[in-house]
This record gives sequence, structure tokens and C-alpha cells, in this order.
Amino acid sequence: MSGRLVYVMGPSGAGKDTLLAFARQQLAGSHVLFAHRYITRTADAGGENHVGLSVEEFDVRAALGLFALQWSSHQLRYGIGIEIDDWLECGCTVVVNGSRGHLLEALDRYPTLDVIQIEAHPAVLAARLSARGRESAEQVQARLARRIAVALPSSVSMTTIDNSGMLEDAARSLLDLLSTP
Repeated sequence: MSGRLVYVMGPSGAGKDTLLAFARQQLAGSHVLFAHRYITRTADAGGENHVGLSVEEFDVRAALGLFALQWSSHQLRYGIGIEIDDWLECGCTVVVNGSRGHLLEALDRYPTLDVIQIEAHPAVLAARLSARGRESAEQVQARLARRIAVALPSSVSMTTIDNSGMLEDAARSLLDLLSTP
């Protein structure tokens, strides 16, 4: 494949969706394409711009091989459409909102992908998760306590963007990384 796959990941509340929406708007009309995630929750559930599927719809698409990547997390199923392979073949930079827990499987399929981790200080994560109102205080604390260690093969590098401060700073860092061939 002649394109570039960028795998963006990080904990809930780090601001991935906000940064990706900003980058999508800034890079509209460029060779940088943003893959939608297919998720087994309704499309009006808030947060990221995604395609909502029922569990049955997700199962059918998975059985037909329509996902390039798929995983489960927090009682939901997530998929990235197989169309990204065509986009990569055309030489595009393709950005996916991935999962830290699924990174090694993604590397098995796309060994040259670029990894970007979005991080934020624990207090910032707690405030953002609480403000979303999707989880109880206990669920927020449990989510914060669940830290996924990211172990990468030595051949893979990861760039970390701290999104604890001003959105513009983190957004500029992300745009710079995505605009670099």
C-alpha cells in the first residue's frame, strides 16, 4: 500500500474526538481522510461522529468481512471499514480512532502504521468524564484506575500529544503530524 495509516488512541476523556473533529475540519479537501468508526450505539449518543449499528447489523458486516479492524470495549463493538484499504492504495493518509487494547492486532494487519497517543492529566480526564454525564462517579473512578499499558514492538514508534492544556496547542501538534508525509 502506498498511503499512510495513522492510528490515534488514548484514554476516554483525553479529547481524541475533539482533536480529530478539529483536524478533519482543517484538513478538509486534502489527501488526509478520516475513517468513521462503526459502533454498536446509536449515532445520536453524542461524542464522536460515528455510524451507529445494531449488534445484528455489526455481526452481519463482520461476517461479510467489511471491517478492516474491529474490537470490543465497554460493552460496545467497534469497527473500521475495509474501505480504508482502498484509500491507502490511492496514496492517502488515513486517520483512524483506534483502541489502545487493539493496537497489536492493528499492527499485525498494518505493520507500518503511525501511532499517536492523546493523553491528559488524570484530574483533567476525571473532570471531562464527569462532565459527559454518561457514567456515575464510581464508574469514572473505575475507568481512571484502568490504565492500559502500551507495549510496542521496537520497530514501531509512538508520538504522544498532551491535551491537558489549551486545545489549540494539542490541535496544532496533531495537524503537524498529520500533514507530514
